[in-house]
Amino acid sequence: MPQLDTSTWLITITSMIMTLFILFQLKISNYLYPMNPESIKLKIHEHSTPWEMKWTKIYLPLSLPLR
Repeated sequence: MPQLDTSTWLITITSMIMTLFILFQLKISNYLYPMNPESIKLKIHEHSTPWEMKWTKIYLPLSLPLR
């Protein structure tokens, strides 16, 4: 039974890994990333609702005392 020739496996595997690395680098370089995501200021919306200024409590039916 003939032996399997593995002498070219190293160069094949290394070239495959390098090719994949280059392809991924090219694919990633096409994306546009924001310059600094922390510099974007979020707008805080102030809603004027009647219950904002007073304290409210919600009573669930199960939390009411038994009669």
